[in-house]
Amino acid sequence: MAPISRILLTAFAVIALIIGGGVYLSVQNKDSPAIAQAEGGEVGQLVRDNSRRLTTVPDSDVTVVEFLDFECEACRAAFPMVEQLRAEYGDRVNFVIRYFPIQSHFNAERAARAVESAAQQDKFEPMYKKMYETQSQWGEQRTPADSMFRGFATELGLDVAAFDAAYNDPATLDRVNLDVADGKALGVRGTPTFFLDGNEVDFRTFEEFSAAVQQSLNEQS
Repeated sequence: MAPISRILLTAFAVIALIIGGGVYLSVQNKDSPAIAQAEGGEVGQLVRDNSRRLTTVPDSDVTVVEFLDFECEACRAAFPMVEQLRAEYGDRVNFVIRYFPIQSHFNAERAARAVESAAQQDKFEPMYKKMYETQSQWGEQRTPADSMFRGFATELGLDVAAFDAAYNDPATLDRVNLDVADGKALGVRGTPTFFLDGNEVDFRTFEEFSAAVQQSLNEQS
């Protein structure tokens, strides 16, 4: 696994540098309750009570947070590394996901809304994985992928009417934009951006990331 991980990480690092110049999502509704709340003094939280989690380990203080864009090729390249880390540390480490759709990615915000809508039916992880597995089908295109995402909801056995309602609910976009506001306040400039125990980290290989996580676990013991 190590050579493959190294290749994938090198790829996403290069792509991240390429896109790094224009990665902020301009908030469509600056008067939204979520953004107003953030601008009211709460902006810049790394993890919120409603942040989406791939793993939750209540008795562990070690937390990996990823700000991601489902249309980002670098995030897709990093996905196997995250899965490998979860396989090794999922019972000891919290893995938290924050949405950070990039403005230049036409369907990124839609994908985030689709994943958040699925999360409201306890299908966060299946839809999260589905986005990366199918990215080549809907990414890097200038046509809306709404119907495709709705099809994913059907495939995953969701209540499609409830999915549609959540997908089109301004509150869902507010939820995504609050993650973006937090990320921007924390200095996130590209995706994927990882934090380990509150500190932004930049590892080029799975081995480096794994060693850092293990060190954090050792320090907690």
